[in-house]
Amino acid sequence: MRRVVVTGLGVVSPLGSGVKANWDALSNGRSGIKTISRFDPSPIPVHIDAEIPEGTEPGQLDLNQVASVKEQRHFDRVNLLGLAAADQAMADCGYKPETEEEKAMFGVVFGSGQGGAESFRTGCHLTEQTVMRISPFFIPSILINQTAGMISVRYGLAGPNQACSTACATGNHAVGDAMRLIKEGYADMMLAGSSEAALLLECLAGFAQLRALSTHNDEPEKASRPWDKARDGFVMGEGAGALVLEEYEHAKARGAKIYGEVVGYGLSGDAYHITAPGGTGAERAIKMALKQAQMNPEDIDYINAHGTSTPAGDITEFRAVKEVFGMDGIAMSSTKSMTGHLLGGAGSVESVFSLLALNNNVMPPTLNLDDPEEETKGFNLVPHTAQEKNLRAVLSNSFGFGGTNACLIFKKV
Repeated sequence: MRRVVVTGLGVVSPLGSGVKANWDALSNGRSGIKTISRFDPSPIPVHIDAEIPEGTEPGQLDLNQVASVKEQRHFDRVNLLGLAAADQAMADCGYKPETEEEKAMFGVVFGSGQGGAESFRTGCHLTEQTVMRISPFFIPSILINQTAGMISVRYGLAGPNQACSTACATGNHAVGDAMRLIKEGYADMMLAGSSEAALLLECLAGFAQLRALSTHNDEPEKASRPWDKARDGFVMGEGAGALVLEEYEHAKARGAKIYGEVVGYGLSGDAYHITAPGGTGAERAIKMALKQAQMNPEDIDYINAHGTSTPAGDITEFRAVKEVFGMDGIAMSSTKSMTGHLLGGAGSVESVFSLLALNNNVMPPTLNLDDPEEETKGFNLVPHTAQEKNLRAVLSNSFGFGGTNACLIFKKV
């Protein structure tokens, strides 16, 4: 069976742009959550979010380095964030296909939960008098698969080209599906990932109406507090993650840097509720990932949790993890305590974080865990500060609305 490894990483998140900026913030426990700056949030009860820092300084996102001014006008922010992460991952992997054969064996799986939300918002605000002024790029910009297409065109990646959209599990599904395409011989390399850019008044209002968002407006950095008794919802963020997956022998032959091997992929449905977590879906997805990886629970040293900071979601995930792993020997933390919830972008960004943890033997912390839920006490949720540990294999969990679950296992090669 063909083995699949990761040879390139790219990330833009509320912690910064690039692997270095993100890892520096993660390992030092710095939050990217702040008061909303892009619009007046007074009509809604939520006044905080997690925006990507932009500018020309190191660690900031400079969209002028990603796309021309004309392209920035034509395409949605979700596309541009995806391109930014893909550019980083492609540069990091040190490989660009040149021949037609090489291009045909390098594909893309890149998704989003909301798609071109900003473009769709613009379209919805047209009137009968202005409707024919709509941009000819409106339709391409709102398509979920547009980012995958743009990455493919930019780098000449003519292999499998597809997108997935499974709410907050999108990123993990993209990585897992890309792994399967390589294992089954459809490609030798895949650019996998996801992006989300939905920090808009309408989107926050919608989640607020679901009572899913935190209203800890006075202390933004303390608002995301997974497993803490005072948690009251997640903080919306934006971001994108990209990973270059590669067949192991192909990577070895070219002397590629290898971050880790993708050995397990579990996916399931709760068949329970359209928004609330429940049933045994999360537990089954974890067990499926372990079975595919041919690992036992004790082989996993760290879990990067879905851990959104919602009252029901956090405890449901904890119970699934406890059922599989017990209470001893495993550690789990939520990096969403620093980034907020990146929705469809979360899984791929957290896959990058999981691989960085694996390579640095450091488990990022769960911030703001001041008063843990009673049933979590005794379990290592890596409170407040990062912890060093020799990590052999890590699990990354992602769960989404609609009851969709996706779990990935990465291990050292």
